[in-house]
Amino acid sequence: MILCCGEALIDFVPLPQVRAYSPCPGGSVYNIAVGLGRLQAPAGFFCRLSTDYFGDLLLDYLAENEVDASLCPRSDDPTTLAFVSLPGAAGEEPRYMFYANDAADRNLTAEMLPRLSPEIRALHFGSISLVMEPGATALETLMRRESGQRTISLDPNVRPGLIDDSEAYRRRFERWLGLVDIVRLSLVDFDFIYPGQQLEPVMDSWFERGLSLCIITKGAEGALGKTALGVTAVSEAPQVQVADTVGAGDTFLAAALAYLEQEDLLYRKEKLRHMTTAELQACLAYAGRAAAINCSRQGANPPYKQEMETAHA
Repeated sequence: MILCCGEALIDFVPLPQVRAYSPCPGGSVYNIAVGLGRLQAPAGFFCRLSTDYFGDLLLDYLAENEVDASLCPRSDDPTTLAFVSLPGAAGEEPRYMFYANDAADRNLTAEMLPRLSPEIRALHFGSISLVMEPGATALETLMRRESGQRTISLDPNVRPGLIDDSEAYRRRFERWLGLVDIVRLSLVDFDFIYPGQQLEPVMDSWFERGLSLCIITKGAEGALGKTALGVTAVSEAPQVQVADTVGAGDTFLAAALAYLEQEDLLYRKEKLRHMTTAELQACLAYAGRAAAINCSRQGANPPYKQEMETAHA
């Protein structure tokens, strides 16, 4: 099982042609858990969930998508809310405004961390849950505790509005790189963390810290993958009528993890490090198809496995 550890919130996404918002279950790590479940990969989710109406909605949506939420503690604290501003031009990123003070997911502490069963063989971390305290420190504690014992995936999914000190954030990110096996960043993430620096030399420095696989997503320009042994592959983004790009990166990584799990490559570091060009190319192409389907409809709405099979036919 792949256990996704992080935030769960309600995204208020603007409706077309009206001044109204639609509440949608979300959060980067939450979206990845849903994406895995829809692709029939064994998926679990760990987060402190509210007992309010939105918390029930989040829990029910996980069940609908075959995600195990049995490790989630409940709390009377409110659910984190986020309002999404969709880009006005192609190539722009969606913007988010978060309301998370004293929220259930944010107030996770190290004392609430679960002991993990042997069936949980991979963990995923990322996004705002690794920024907002005290939950960020609690999740980093879990990452550190399980590093080397299970495969660990990281997607920083940077939200600049929540980061007061970009240099301190870069130091934390590089500390995480010494604990994880797989990392996915968008070019926007990279440019925030390493402004003015070239991608390839920085990526090579990450592998020196012990990373096995790095994936860089480039929006409409596709994706780049590289292993610790220097194998590289690129994949073009499929052509699609874009509704919006909310959840595209989450869907891409969920599909990449699902592919690696399906092909028996995920749970052993040596298999990740020794991926062939063909394997890496196939992984990126599969993930790209999933992201394209997500972008063809509004909000974070990753594809189901049967949709992927139809798209590949």
